[in-house]
Amino acid sequence: MNAFDPASAASEAPVSAPAPEVDLGFAPRPPSEVRVAAAMSGGVDSSVVAALLAKAGYDVVGLTMRLYDHGAALAKKGACCAGRDIYDARRVAEQSGFPHYVLDYENLFRQAVIEEFADAYLAGATPIPCVRCNQRVKFVDLMGLARELGAECLATGHYVRRIMGPNGPELHRAADPARDQSYFLFTTTREQLDYLRFPLGDRESKAETRAMALDLGLCVAEKPDSQDICFVPQGRYAAVVEKLRPGAASPGPIRHLDGRILGEHQGVIHFTIGQRKGLGIGGRAGEETEPLFVIRLDAEKREVVVGPREALATRRAPLREINWLGDGELADLPPEGVEILARVRSTRKPKPAILRATETGAPGTLEVELLEAEEGVAPGQACVFYATEGTRVLGGGWIARG
Repeated sequence: MNAFDPASAASEAPVSAPAPEVDLGFAPRPPSEVRVAAAMSGGVDSSVVAALLAKAGYDVVGLTMRLYDHGAALAKKGACCAGRDIYDARRVAEQSGFPHYVLDYENLFRQAVIEEFADAYLAGATPIPCVRCNQRVKFVDLMGLARELGAECLATGHYVRRIMGPNGPELHRAADPARDQSYFLFTTTREQLDYLRFPLGDRESKAETRAMALDLGLCVAEKPDSQDICFVPQGRYAAVVEKLRPGAASPGPIRHLDGRILGEHQGVIHFTIGQRKGLGIGGRAGEETEPLFVIRLDAEKREVVVGPREALATRRAPLREINWLGDGELADLPPEGVEILARVRSTRKPKPAILRATETGAPGTLEVELLEAEEGVAPGQACVFYATEGTRVLGGGWIARG
């Protein structure tokens, strides 16, 4: 990447309506004196953020990460950071009159995200690579580059809110519950939160963001949202794992909780906790028809354990790699624990729970007790903590095996 050069921006920014007000917290300084790095995936959300900040008068520089093979990406639709998306991000930057750089993070992304993704599936877990990407790439290397370029903050298109509290910036859920992405940002540290900005967090709906894109005249205004994990075509997780770990998927028994062998599978990577369809055993257990679900995956024994839906209910789950964003320190939690709202899947609402230390008291570990049992609580997924009142995010941890 070349050194930052404002002259590399488009020579003439488009004629536009009066600049909107976007408060990033640097008043009373005028926006023109504040350099902002905008993380640009090429999608509608990040494009609107970058263009909006440029129109408001900020000194914007756009940064896009190339995360995997560019040649393969060119033919792939519906994923972020692919070839078409890089092209779209560049077009938005040219259209809005600010410099744009593409950073090659393919090797780092493979080591920090994709390799762990494959190993987690082989171990019978259900990973969330988007969280690891934010944790290990976007909010580390990309943020470091933004600082090197003299940017005073990094703005992203995430639907979350950064609100100043009595003890500094706090992370809050988005104004639009349907678009809230706080589940995927639970690993954000206090230091990172101090540097980050989320201009879309207060938007009431995605329709409002698209209307802004149209008003700004952006080429991506009607671009569909990405649906897949960027390196997983058509959501075919098992195919990606088999490609990364040839021959690692081994067949084994499908066993009922009561001990009966109901069939054989071709690898635990083809299953997730709570799965009902595609078990290959006809949904029967014994002589009576019974809906069966994947209850547990035992990679060491190569077993897929199935049972009735009620067996999915979980009240307690151990957590590791805790990131705490609440007041005080994690070590100061009272022995009886604290009341929180816990979200154990990105698509579910936070539910009342108790967060407490484990019996071993090992550093970086906690236990969550759900006051109402949840189904499909799976190792590798995240448990995100929220305040019992309001919208504040208190942190989170990774669900471990019990």
